[in-house]
Amino acid sequence: MQRFIALLIVLIPGLLAVFGIKWMRDTLFGVLQAPFPNLPLQFAAGFFSLIIGLAFVGGFIFYRDKKRSKLQPKFQQQKKPD
Repeated sequence: MQRFIALLIVLIPGLLAVFGIKWMRDTLFGVLQAPFPNLPLQFAAGFFSLIIGLAFVGGFIFYRDKKRSKLQPKFQQQKKPD
């Protein structure tokens, strides 16, 4: 059940990133989608959707790998000397 929930958590921002790419591509070809009144706004919304989706998925993977100690030494937390 936990894997299914994790899949849903990653799938939703992944779909957000996919829609961001689609909106930017449609802007380059001059296709205006329904919720946007003009092309520059559609491109900006697509760009921000792509960045937010990729950042969330990347952060999720980074956190998971950090928890399992699979990161390079420079990304692992250093213990503070007392």
